[in-house]
Amino acid sequence: MEVQVDGATLYVEVDGSESSPALLLWHPGRCTLRSWDHLVPLLAEHFHVVRIDVRGIGQSSPSEDPAQYILEQYAEDACVVLDHLGIERCHVWSQSGGTRQAFAFCALSPDRVITAALYAANTDPADMAQQQAGSKIAAQERRKLGIEKPPRPPEGFFEHKDAEAAVLATQANGKFDLAAVIDKLTIPVLIGTGSHDPNLVSSRVIAATAPNAKLVVLENVGHNSMWEYPALALQTFLDFHESLETG
Repeated sequence: MEVQVDGATLYVEVDGSESSPALLLWHPGRCTLRSWDHLVPLLAEHFHVVRIDVRGIGQSSPSEDPAQYILEQYAEDACVVLDHLGIERCHVWSQSGGTRQAFAFCALSPDRVITAALYAANTDPADMAQQQAGSKIAAQERRKLGIEKPPRPPEGFFEHKDAEAAVLATQANGKFDLAAVIDKLTIPVLIGTGSHDPNLVSSRVIAATAPNAKLVVLENVGHNSMWEYPALALQTFLDFHESLETG
């Protein structure tokens, strides 16, 4: 479906029963909502799953005003989509660059969030070279252990209506001081970060600072667990929610 927001038209997909708890997924960086295709069928067994291509990404339109490529706007856009779907509050799961956007959403709209799973969380500038190097080492370790090779990224995960807009949309991640709002993450938060991800340094700080956060180090994983080791990423997410239910 398409949802009109201030200055853009957002492409949205919804899966799972409306009677299930709502789960808002944030796609990694410049990737599209297609990034979650391999996990959504399993998530939809437990959740009412909502995915949004943020403005300028994927099938969403570019922003009419370039000044709207900011995380404050993305958070507001998410609230408009939730309102459109009649969802008052939701769980959140994000990965990599999308975690910066989800982080801001949780901090700016705490009344809309129940829990958050922020994977590869980082408040510092991204070191893409080290992220790629870490993922390469992790892949070698998984091969040695005989862990099943991950699936190829879903088709369309990097296809955009407007390639220039996609670049601008991603640059929004560097325009928000996430370190200044860590203390606003008062909801239950899971920080899931790979053992070979350079973001682990910052993830430890976030987990130690946020009032109700826990860190799970994803062994034999680099920067992008949802693709590198999806079975572990998903099981860690589901275990987090089960632990909250059982108290």
